[in-house]
Amino acid sequence: MAVDDECKLKFLELKAKRNYRFIIFKIHNQQVVVDKLGTPAETYEDFTAALPKDECRYAVFDFDFTTSENCQKSKIFFIAWAPDSSRVRSKMVYASSKDRFKRELDGIQVELQATDPSEMSFDIIKARAI
Repeated sequence: MAVDDECKLKFLELKAKRNYRFIIFKIHNQQVVVDKLGTPAETYEDFTAALPKDECRYAVFDFDFTTSENCQKSKIFFIAWAPDSSRVRSKMVYASSKDRFKRELDGIQVELQATDPSEMSFDIIKARAI
């Protein structure tokens, strides 16, 4: 599975320049490509709404939070989205390519796999970040 250079470039922009709140990736013609970009003003709800209900995707989300010591922090989440309603072949392709793709994105801090929106609720993201 090839990874389009734009995937790495957009991820570096998210990580270093904070140009994006999230990036959604899809596999198209045996290659991982950028599907959607979220502006810094977008919220976690905008991100979850941007994920297709019945297709697999990879995504990274830049989560800002405040620690109990009142410190501003941010963690980059890698989310493997594979809804139950997606095709079995699609789930297999995304599952088998995930680790290789994740290695291309240097700086992922938390990984999450979700088959249903409840598995990646805001509360779960917040709990995993702290």
